[in-house]
Amino acid sequence: MTTAMLTTNDSIAQALPVKPKRPRRANPFASTRVQAILLLVTLLGSWEAAVRIFKVPKYLVPPVSDIAIALWRGLATGPLAKDGFWFHGGVTVAEILLGFLIGGGVGLAIGIVVSQMPKAEALLEPYVAALQSVPKVAVAPIIVVWLGFGIGSKVMIICLLTFFPVLVTSIAGFKAVDPDRIDLLRSLSATPWQIFRKAKFPSALPYIFAGLNMAAAFAVVGAVVGEFVGAQNGLGVLILQMEAQMDTGGSFAVCVVLSVIGIVLTGALRRIQRRVLHWMPADSSQQRTVNV
Repeated sequence: MTTAMLTTNDSIAQALPVKPKRPRRANPFASTRVQAILLLVTLLGSWEAAVRIFKVPKYLVPPVSDIAIALWRGLATGPLAKDGFWFHGGVTVAEILLGFLIGGGVGLAIGIVVSQMPKAEALLEPYVAALQSVPKVAVAPIIVVWLGFGIGSKVMIICLLTFFPVLVTSIAGFKAVDPDRIDLLRSLSATPWQIFRKAKFPSALPYIFAGLNMAAAFAVVGAVVGEFVGAQNGLGVLILQMEAQMDTGGSFAVCVVLSVIGIVLTGALRRIQRRVLHWMPADSSQQRTVNV
C-alpha cells in the first residue's frame, strides 16, 4: 500500500507544471569598473565640497569645477593653437613614444646579448649599477646643454629612464628559465639560437612586459622633467606658463591630460601583453613582478 501511495504521489508531482526559476538579476554595483567610477565620483565630490566649505584659496587647491573648465578650454582649441592642449600634448606624446621605443629597445637588445654571454653580465654589472643610481633629474640640465632645447634632449632623458627597467627585468627573465627545458633541448641537439627562441625568450616575456610597464610610467615623467628643464613646447612648458600666471586649475588640468596619456600607453601595453602571452594565465602574467 505504501508503495502504491508513493507511486501515485510521484505521478502527481510529475503531472504538475514546474514553475521556471526566475533568473537572478546581476547586481550592477558588483562590477569592479562601476565601483571604481563610484569611488572616483565620491572623491571628486568630496574634493569640491571641502574646497567650498573650508574656503581654500583657488591658487592653493582649485575646486574640481575650475579644473573641469580649464580642461574644456584647453581641449576646445584647435590642434595647432599654441595655447591649447592638443599641440603641446602632441609634442609630449611624440617625445614619450620615441624615448620609450628607443630606450626600451636598446635595453632589451643589451639584455639579450648579456643572456647569451655570461661574461658580459659580470663585466657590465658595476657600470649598470653605477649609472642606474645616478639621479636622472640631476643629469637632465646637462643633457639639455648638450642637445639643446629641441626634442632630442627630451628623448634622451626618457631613454635614460626607460632603459634600465627593461634591461634589468629582461636579464632577470632570461635567468628564470627552467634548466630542465634547456637540458631537454640540448639533448635534442638544439643550437644556441633555437634554445633562445624556444625556451629563454618565451620564459622571459612576462618579465620583459613588467619592465615595459614600468618604463611607460617613467617615460611620461621623463618627458615632463625634460620640458621643465628646457623646452619650447610640450605639456611641461604649459604647466610652467600656467604656474607663472597663478592658474592652478589649468596646471591640474594638464596633469589630468598627462594621466590620460599614461593610462592609454599602459592600456596599449596590457592589450599587447594579453595577445603575446595568450598561452599564459592572465593572473600569472599580471602578478609577475621584478624588483628594479
